[in-house]
Amino acid sequence: MVFSSTIFLVYFLPFFLITYWLTPHKFRNLTALIWSVVFYAWGAPQFVFVLFGSILIDFFLAKKIYESEGFLKKRYLIFSMILNVGLLLYFKYTNFFVENANVLLSNLGMDGVHWTKLALPIGISFFTFQKISYIVDVYRGKNEPLQKLSDLALYIVLFPQLIAGPIVRYSEIKDQLQNRIAQSNIDNLLNGLFRFTIGLGKKMLIANQMSELSDNIFNLPAETLTMGQAWLGSLAYAFQIYFDFSGYSDMAIGLGLMMGFRFPENFNAPYISQSITEFWRRWHITLSNWMRDYLYIPLGGNRVESKIHLYFNLWMVFLISGFWHGAAWTFIVWGLFHGAFLILDRLFLLKFYKLIGKPLSVLITFIITLVGWVIFRAETFQQATSYIVTMFDFSNIDFAISTTPGTYDWFIEQRFLIIIGVASFFSFFPIFNYVEKNMNAFFETHKNTEVAVFKTGIAIVLLYVCITEVISTGVNPFIYYRF
Repeated sequence: MVFSSTIFLVYFLPFFLITYWLTPHKFRNLTALIWSVVFYAWGAPQFVFVLFGSILIDFFLAKKIYESEGFLKKRYLIFSMILNVGLLLYFKYTNFFVENANVLLSNLGMDGVHWTKLALPIGISFFTFQKISYIVDVYRGKNEPLQKLSDLALYIVLFPQLIAGPIVRYSEIKDQLQNRIAQSNIDNLLNGLFRFTIGLGKKMLIANQMSELSDNIFNLPAETLTMGQAWLGSLAYAFQIYFDFSGYSDMAIGLGLMMGFRFPENFNAPYISQSITEFWRRWHITLSNWMRDYLYIPLGGNRVESKIHLYFNLWMVFLISGFWHGAAWTFIVWGLFHGAFLILDRLFLLKFYKLIGKPLSVLITFIITLVGWVIFRAETFQQATSYIVTMFDFSNIDFAISTTPGTYDWFIEQRFLIIIGVASFFSFFPIFNYVEKNMNAFFETHKNTEVAVFKTGIAIVLLYVCITEVISTGVNPFIYYRF
């Protein structure tokens, strides 16, 4: 089920909120769990047993880890890692490995392997990471294992963050899971509605428009693509993926707040970053933090004997991060691309950026990010290479604007220019220090009646506009749903 769909906005969400808020506090976890199962089963009923089977095994393994010591404790941890990573590898990457093996066999003149493609369980990349963080934190002694299976199930399958994050660690919401009264109030309900509609607006009014433009350009034949078109297409996709994914995160955070849960922030104006290192502190923050704590630090982190080892760790983390995003060579190259710039930052780029100042640093970092998004968006590595070459082909700079709505003889319509302007404003306006320091204050829960009424009014208008757009355009899945 997609947040930006009629079935969710008109039916699921209202009925869920009514039943949830009418339920006594001590039973609200059960109500949320039941509705979360319905939410997941709506889109992937065949995988419900896989999800809950793995949760059941992890529930008992966490208890065993907590009660054991030494090698036996580590053995239970290893078994859990094999289970969770194994399921992720099997469902998400088997098709990729078989397809590449068949290409290799074909080149050697041998018959390929006959294989029925596997369907991908929705949200497996995200709930696998949450399950791993829970088990590892129990192993490290940071958390005690949950005593109720239903509480672990709710933590994993809570529907706002189940499909595409944010990646929520158990330690971040354990008190909220056990105390359903503290955060359950009308102020959080209204502020959650406001945050949800802001995310819905990002998705429907900006990301979807940019999706149409980027698709038009990326689908052009390589031989007809011009430099101007190539840069505009990469810019459109950069805004599409940012407002699509940050919009989803806003909606998830808003839904959680309506239920009395505070999820971690996932974005912090990433396009004003002055380096790729800073970009990954601002983009998909919960993934970056997860990779740091559960992969980079265990590999040795910064506490290694040589810089070669340090650079290897950085590159390995981003190789895995790229592959986590999708089973394709383009994602692997994208991860290595970002890993390379993280190494270059440490070698000399951070000093260079400091020398040239903030505006130029932001511009250079954004250009690097745009090139990276081309690799991420391209269907094949060959398409990405051809597209990037065109971006820097100064002999072919043609740039044209269509003034005839509905025609695509040219690559852009004037309405897209308006959306690009709006997207640029919201993406880069936080470059001013005062704006950046105060931009999140707008999302805080205000008990002031006038502010609450004002924000609720904005939420109602946005919700009406977006529902109208949803009904007229149909279902528009989020980009990260496929990961």
